[in-house]
Amino acid sequence: MHLPGALVFLATLAPLASAIPVFSSPAAAASLPGGTSMTVEWKDDGTAPAIADLASYQLFLYSGSGTAPTQLYAAASNGVYTTGNSATVTIPVGVGGSTTNAYFFGLMSTATAGGTITTYSSRFTLTGMTGTFPAAVITANAAVTDTSPPATVNNVVDAGSASSTHADGNFGLAYTLQTGLTRYAPMQPVPPTAITKTATIPLNPTSAVQFATTFLSNPSAVTTLTESQTFSVSSRANTAATQSSPTPSNDMQRFLNRWKD
Repeated sequence: MHLPGALVFLATLAPLASAIPVFSSPAAAASLPGGTSMTVEWKDDGTAPAIADLASYQLFLYSGSGTAPTQLYAAASNGVYTTGNSATVTIPVGVGGSTTNAYFFGLMSTATAGGTITTYSSRFTLTGMTGTFPAAVITANAAVTDTSPPATVNNVVDAGSASSTHADGNFGLAYTLQTGLTRYAPMQPVPPTAITKTATIPLNPTSAVQFATTFLSNPSAVTTLTESQTFSVSSRANTAATQSSPTPSNDMQRFLNRWKD
């Protein structure tokens, strides 16, 4: 008798669930004309982090390998999730060729706790394209056998680190999410006394690069404040006995004396 009530209770909670964005459009194997406006849409997939914990996003067009995608075009930058779960973009016809199922989108989201998470769309076709792919992309596309998207790349700070980050106040907010004349940078790490690692990893996730095609406006930030170091330093006196100065050699003077008139 209690089971139906439990199901109703769970159903009321379902709309409250939120998670990382996954693409719902364009669909797998879709054929879309290049150079025209298209709408890219995404929805929650039911896994952490919650979409409410994502602040902004960048949308890129990719091709090639699913393990090492090649970025072709920055379709949208500085997007925010508060405006909805879609973006309208236009892909220039010269960014690539008209190969079947050669394209896919990547949505790189920035989390408020720090870090990024990148999800990819299924592969689709752009028709009417006039460009060409690099040789490496052509080879990678030839090896693709289906339209499934590449794996999600999750570089979001974990919950424990996120709690610590929020405790840092202004210094805990990702630099790219800050506005105003004064920005805040986190505490810089202190080098160790010895190198022990044999394999290194970046301290921060990689970010996309978009080159300017026109003159940019002057930056709004005037001052950047870096969080003060909290480590301590101790010193001690040098107790080694002083050494006498070496006796200067007169060899050069004797050499010069030979040439006196």
